[in-house]
Amino acid sequence: LLDEVTALVERPNVLVCTFEKEFLDVPQECLILTMKANQKYFPLLDAEGTLTNQFLVVSNISPDDASAVIGGNERVVRPRLADAKFFFDQDRKKTLASRVEGLSKVVYHNKLGTQGERTLRVKSIAEWVAAKISADPDLSGRAAYLAKADLLTDMVGEFPELQGVMGGYYARHDGEDELVAEAITDQYLLKKNENDDASNLVSVALVIADRVETVVGIWGIGLKPTGEKDPFALRRHALTLISSFEILSITALLSKGRMRLLLPELLQYTFDQFPRGLLASTTQTELIDFIYDRFHNRLVGMGSNKAEIVDAVLSPRPPLHDVVGRIRAVAAFARLPEAPALAAANKRISNILKKAQEVDAHVSEVLLKEPAEIALYAAMKDVAPKAAVQFESGDYTASLQTLAALRAPVDAFFDGVMVNAEEMDLRLNRQGLLKSLHDAMNRVADLSRLVAS
Repeated sequence: LLDEVTALVERPNVLVCTFEKEFLDVPQECLILTMKANQKYFPLLDAEGTLTNQFLVVSNISPDDASAVIGGNERVVRPRLADAKFFFDQDRKKTLASRVEGLSKVVYHNKLGTQGERTLRVKSIAEWVAAKISADPDLSGRAAYLAKADLLTDMVGEFPELQGVMGGYYARHDGEDELVAEAITDQYLLKKNENDDASNLVSVALVIADRVETVVGIWGIGLKPTGEKDPFALRRHALTLISSFEILSITALLSKGRMRLLLPELLQYTFDQFPRGLLASTTQTELIDFIYDRFHNRLVGMGSNKAEIVDAVLSPRPPLHDVVGRIRAVAAFARLPEAPALAAANKRISNILKKAQEVDAHVSEVLLKEPAEIALYAAMKDVAPKAAVQFESGDYTASLQTLAALRAPVDAFFDGVMVNAEEMDLRLNRQGLLKSLHDAMNRVADLSRLVAS
């Protein structure tokens, strides 16, 4: 707005105007929007961020007596504010719940049905997500049921930017639970760092349900992003999903709980809410790759993460809420003096196992002949269980640091042992030993990707 007004005037003269305080009974978002969008006025807030009944106008003239200019602008803004008050008063004569039925007449997409049908899908998903993240399923379902009802209000019809915001106000007026009202407001606002304390898990459940329904439905009918074209903002929705999972990981950590919401299960449950045969059967698989690609681009784009570390962590497709913690752990591991040798060994093991038939991670102590393989097996029996316990507790940094103790026995093994021995039983046993080592080392990330090609 400042740039626009600056370009409209040659001799700016800023004047202070006022309007009647009775208009402040209208939600300030409505008044601010109409003043800025319709009149190019600058609303004034107090120290607490609350709208006052004063606003600024920028005149292109500087008369000795500015009262006529001030009075004229005050007369112009009054009908705008009166319209906002009228819309607000009229909308509150009907409850949000009474408007939901009307969504069945609003087309969402010609293949995906009406907003009413979409509301039922989002409601089911929100209740399912809520059960996974320890939110209230009933409140989450109620929030989803009412979430789009404000699309049929006069205020949102006049100002589409106020979707969700007005729904929150109307929900409070109707006596809905405060968590429901907050969730309706937050559905368009929840991004990383905006509500990262996740104090209202009902909001998180609704945001996840709303975004995943859109992504699965739109992608499933073949409207994928292509190049720079992404008319349904699926890339942005994917990033919001990722941010929501990260917020939930913080909540689980603070409450010492365990995350039970996993992306593949979420995509499958959402897929099942659509009519059978409507969506492409490859939707879930393609979306997993799409979402992890979005995460990769965001993490590398932050600048503080090395691409090879991000690749190593994302390669095994870990739970979304674990990614950031694993990146920190791998970054710490990469700084250890043992890291290059272990990463190179891991890559060598990967190459050996790729050439072998299906290898079982089983080792027979009777078949351990060479001192180096006996030493490696003993070291693994000591180190691997400790690393596994640390991994299960979420301490990925400690898990990798524990595995770093394997460097010497691993180096000795490759120096003194022929893996592909002529005797089949020895060969399979040594491959099983390497498979066990490979599984232990790759719990946190694919460490072979830390080695330059």
